Amino acid sequence: MLQTRHKLVSSMWQCFRNKAQIRQSSGEVVESAVPYDSLKDKKVETPTSVPKEADVVIIGGGSIGCNTLYHLTKLGINNVVMLEKDQLTAGTTWHTAGLVWSLRPTDVEVEMLKYAVDLMQDLEAETGVNTGWINNGGLFIANNQKRLQEYMRLSTIGRVYGVESFILSPEETKQLYPLMNVSDIYGSLYSPRDGVIDPAGICTALTRAATKAGAKVISKCAVTGINTKIDEFGTKRVTGVDTTVGHIKTNCVVNCGGVWAPSLGAMAGVKVPLVAMHHAYIVTERIPGINNMPNVRDHDASVYLKLQGDALCVGGYEKDPVFWNEVKRDFAFSLFDLDWDVFSAHIEGAVNRVPALVDTGVKSTVCGPESFTADHKPLMGESPEVRGFYLGCGFNSSGMMMGPGCGRELAKWVAHGRPDLDLFSYDIRRFSQKLSGNQQWIKERSHEAYAKNYSIVFPHDEPLAGRGMRKSVLHQVLEDQGCFFQERHGYERPGWFSTKLTVPVSLY
Repeated sequence: MLQTRHKLVSSMWQCFRNKAQIRQSSGEVVESAVPYDSLKDKKVETPTSVPKEADVVIIGGGSIGCNTLYHLTKLGINNVVMLEKDQLTAGTTWHTAGLVWSLRPTDVEVEMLKYAVDLMQDLEAETGVNTGWINNGGLFIANNQKRLQEYMRLSTIGRVYGVESFILSPEETKQLYPLMNVSDIYGSLYSPRDGVIDPAGICTALTRAATKAGAKVISKCAVTGINTKIDEFGTKRVTGVDTTVGHIKTNCVVNCGGVWAPSLGAMAGVKVPLVAMHHAYIVTERIPGINNMPNVRDHDASVYLKLQGDALCVGGYEKDPVFWNEVKRDFAFSLFDLDWDVFSAHIEGAVNRVPALVDTGVKSTVCGPESFTADHKPLMGESPEVRGFYLGCGFNSSGMMMGPGCGRELAKWVAHGRPDLDLFSYDIRRFSQKLSGNQQWIKERSHEAYAKNYSIVFPHDEPLAGRGMRKSVLHQVLEDQGCFFQERHGYERPGWFSTKLTVPVSLY
């Protein structure tokens, strides 16, 4: 029965893919384009000068940069300059799918996401700018009992923070989403607060509010250097920023450069442990009956289905992502060609979940760069190498929905020396300095974290990547005695012993 169904779904996927290839071979172009308006064609004048000094300089005009700018002005810090080498959102923010989910595995993230939804709903009234917020709800699909138990825990965490959600049976899921195949699911988690946001709309709204309060946004102004000095106590500190049109004296720089953050960090001698990867979704043609449906995440199929008007955006996290090893400095409002062989990992799950996709064509593809980290958590806070140099980057394709909450906390970090929430899991200082510059460890762990993003995390799970980087002198002795090792900050430490077998640490 399962083999028959697998063959059926596989043939449906082949039919879906063949339609895209037929369109291309017949001269009909499956274009590479985002499914909404961007700021790409907005006319922006090239500046001739910059302010002589600022309390804070933010580098990068994407989601995190704009949110940090906005929240700094809310704290009364108005002498802030945001520098963008091209235009707002031009790097990675402009091509985001814009999904906003209200439920995440930790209480801190749930609290920040609740604030994000509240801000997205209220920002238009404050600024008069349409943020593009659409509150169509979200569904998490449980393909097994363990996944359903995980969703029950998520629902419980959400209720503590006033986030309403419901566990639905397969029949109730079908009533909510008639086009969905529910024959193989145990249930679903429905969150009415979920939705989608327009990246151009919200970034425009945030910067309009910030500039009205006195902040300055300077586009078409690239950073060419970050000045530092050693003070009388031997501490390295930020003293200024060099740009293509002048120097800004400042004691505080916030690196919100996305995939370009490592090159910005290098200007100040700061290690930024992230990697750039291709991240993609496709936009389908019109699907009858799909209007007003909630967004869907099928974690076990590693796929999401985002409502896009009368169509769907289909994407996810494949097991073998493509690295962008040579990051181009001038890559603005640009996309990669979609590698169908890599992306095919998502289509089978998508077609299984919404069978109507097999009769649907592909309108466009969106494959752009995103930054990813070794533990799939952002890099935030003050750098341990240079005082006054803050990080707000490495958001693992979640910068749109995490932007408001993280921007608020990062602004407090800058203003007060610490965030209000417990953000140790986001703090750049969580990484050992011996690892934050180890490119092999960063790449291997980021690869594994990306591939396992939708996986259930079980107790005592240990990473497979980046192992054997740091060992004690007794490592081999313990291994011969049946030691199972645990990895912490790259260091192999004894976990427990077996009397029946030995388990050597393997390379990734």
